[in-house]
Amino acid sequence: MRAALSVAVAACAVTAVLPGAAFAGPGGAAGLGGAGVERISVAADGTQGDGSSSDPSITPDGRRVVFSSSATNLTSDTATGNATVFVRDQRTNQNLRMGNLRPVQAPVISGDGEYVAYPVQWVNDVRIRQYQVRTGATASLNCSAYTCNQPSLSADGRYVAHVILAPRQPSFGQRIEVQNSNTGANQTVAVLTHTQPSRPSISGDGRYVAYQNGQTQDVFVWDRTTGTTTGPIEGPSKDASLVQLSDDGTKAVYLSGNDTYVYDVSAGTAQLVPNVKGVAIDPTGRYLLHTPLDTTGPALALRDLRTATDETVSQQPATATTDAVSTAGRDVVFHSTADDIVPDDTNNTSDIFIRRFY
Repeated sequence: MRAALSVAVAACAVTAVLPGAAFAGPGGAAGLGGAGVERISVAADGTQGDGSSSDPSITPDGRRVVFSSSATNLTSDTATGNATVFVRDQRTNQNLRMGNLRPVQAPVISGDGEYVAYPVQWVNDVRIRQYQVRTGATASLNCSAYTCNQPSLSADGRYVAHVILAPRQPSFGQRIEVQNSNTGANQTVAVLTHTQPSRPSISGDGRYVAYQNGQTQDVFVWDRTTGTTTGPIEGPSKDASLVQLSDDGTKAVYLSGNDTYVYDVSAGTAQLVPNVKGVAIDPTGRYLLHTPLDTTGPALALRDLRTATDETVSQQPATATTDAVSTAGRDVVFHSTADDIVPDDTNNTSDIFIRRFY
């Protein structure tokens, strides 16, 4: 079905190539829209970025992509030359700079594409800055005198799952919280006695938060409505690390050994995906972006968990992060230093690409 749709869309696509906006369609056909790969770390006129770009995430509808970049020519505003955060609107081909501060972790975007958040260095601590995309309005999370990091946004940006640390008080450990951006109120998800990353991941409706205990190598899912915690979801005999909770809250992806598991939150069962490293899952929990551990395979592939079939995202070396897949696996964003993914890639640095399957 997906292959047939790809062919049909490619056959009907009207090509409109901006200067320098390289696009490689099926069989090498060039053109914007339809199935294929496009470089999107470019200016509005298609000029390729003059700096390195990384850490892309995409909204469920595939319209907006957030990423960090040191490029100075992606927008017409004053460039700083430092790595900053940009939101690209795939409908208008416009980029918006989200502040002028260097992110210390990958930026995240709300499901509706209206809010962006990322941690920045703030004097002696780290703070999470949240931006409204349309207006550029900004606010910091209420973290008192502590460090805040590892943000995850609900679909409407109202709820922010994050971690609070006290670096100068190691015995404090860390507290995983969900903050209501409208009221500033916090709910505690868990208190851990260590400072290893817990990587909280919140569902689109803000009800579920998955997180890991990095010290015991266990993964848990917290239900904000009932106040109950499920886990370790991998069972007592495995060491596990969290990848991501699907946007609909139905699936939690975790790694254990050389395998990836997709945990069904309601059923309490896990689907094994052997010999791959899971990277992200689409909002519906059906499509898993992964890196095959078989070195003869592609760098990134998309697995349909119902049919157990893969489609190649990138044959060339490439990496991706969480929230890299749009709904139903239609779009995948990734970054790569390869210069042969699309034509005329001459900037000798890493770029952001989007793979469309139909």
